[in-house]
Amino acid sequence: MAATHRIAARTVVAAAVCAASLAGCAIGSGTGSGEGTQGPEKEKGKAAPAPKNAVRLIGDGSTAYTGAQPHLPRPERLKPGQKPPQFVVFSWDGAGEDSQKLFSHFREVAKENDATMTYFLSGVYMLPKEKRDLYRPPQHSPGRSDIGFNDEQGIADTVKQLRLAWLEGNEIGTHFNGHFCGPGGGVGEWSVEEWKEEIRQAKQFVKTWKTNTGMKNAAPLPFDYDKELIGARTPCLEGQENFVKAASDMGFRYDSSGVNNQVWPEKKQGLWDLSMQLVPFPGHTFEQLTMDYNFMVNQSGTTTQGDPAKHELWGDQMRDGLLQGFQRAYDGNRAPLIIGNHFESWNGGTYMRAVEEVIETVCTKDEVRCVSFRQLVDWLDAQDPKVLKKLRTLGVGEAPKKSWASFLSAQPAPAPKGVPGAPAAKQ
Repeated sequence: MAATHRIAARTVVAAAVCAASLAGCAIGSGTGSGEGTQGPEKEKGKAAPAPKNAVRLIGDGSTAYTGAQPHLPRPERLKPGQKPPQFVVFSWDGAGEDSQKLFSHFREVAKENDATMTYFLSGVYMLPKEKRDLYRPPQHSPGRSDIGFNDEQGIADTVKQLRLAWLEGNEIGTHFNGHFCGPGGGVGEWSVEEWKEEIRQAKQFVKTWKTNTGMKNAAPLPFDYDKELIGARTPCLEGQENFVKAASDMGFRYDSSGVNNQVWPEKKQGLWDLSMQLVPFPGHTFEQLTMDYNFMVNQSGTTTQGDPAKHELWGDQMRDGLLQGFQRAYDGNRAPLIIGNHFESWNGGTYMRAVEEVIETVCTKDEVRCVSFRQLVDWLDAQDPKVLKKLRTLGVGEAPKKSWASFLSAQPAPAPKGVPGAPAAKQ
């Protein structure tokens, strides 16, 4: 994977574009570089074996059907009067493994704290620089990407982490490809058909990484990406309107590209709106989006390595803001908390330290489930729509006036046949 010293002029310009709005945006990717510098020294030894159960290779063998995903719990419908669990989703934009080894690190953090997560993979991180012209981005020339491409070792390292992550019950979503933000061909200007083409290419790079790298003997990714891919977050949170239309047509189940308050989610155009949320920002009178990038731009601006004397304070502000947001949901309406991050060492890595401390604090608490977006939408789809509608009447931090038992005491409608959590059909 490309090295991690990449503060270039285009990075500052991209940061300025993102800072102009309340949008999460990765500037100077942690997993790829336009310069195509070499990744870390290749690991010795053979590739990790595919799962032991029956494997059916798909296409060129880059992906494979290996059966149901391990460690994916079956959702259960709330019983009358039952308090909902507190869901927390930790998600990662542009996920890939580079010399910082943050993907592998947070996989271990998740396992140690009984958590699963969603990794939004950028498709160009599966495409070597020498094959860059295979990418034909909407409104841009072939081979153009604002986050660069990858090298063979970086792709091998990323594939390894994706494989292990999925086998551990985590979700692999998409952050699309070239990460174009702002005017002049940014994703906010794309049509529905252009979004569909971008999605098709993001899938294609995952499904053909063996062909594009020549690593024919490597183990496949243990999933069918056409079925695995059910959700996304757009670059800089732009282009949501047309993306949602495209995603709905292409069978997606959720989107996480908006900004919301800490309330229970609802469906928009057939997709669950699982937007990131506004939480308290310690030391400030305004609230902050639940994403590392947004904390950074409100602390050090477009400089990704600001005053070292303030690094600890800035990380503490993010940690404490997320924890305050968690607590008001946990004690209040129990709305799922949605958190977004990047595998970056901005401001000395203080935000990585902050999110790790949040994971360690909340994920082992009683009645808390740290889950992927897939697990959350499975649970939402298993619930009585009337119960979810009632949950949406609770405001930010608002608990039921009497008790959860009385608030949700009405007998819920039976789950439709085939819906997760529904009773078995009578013979």
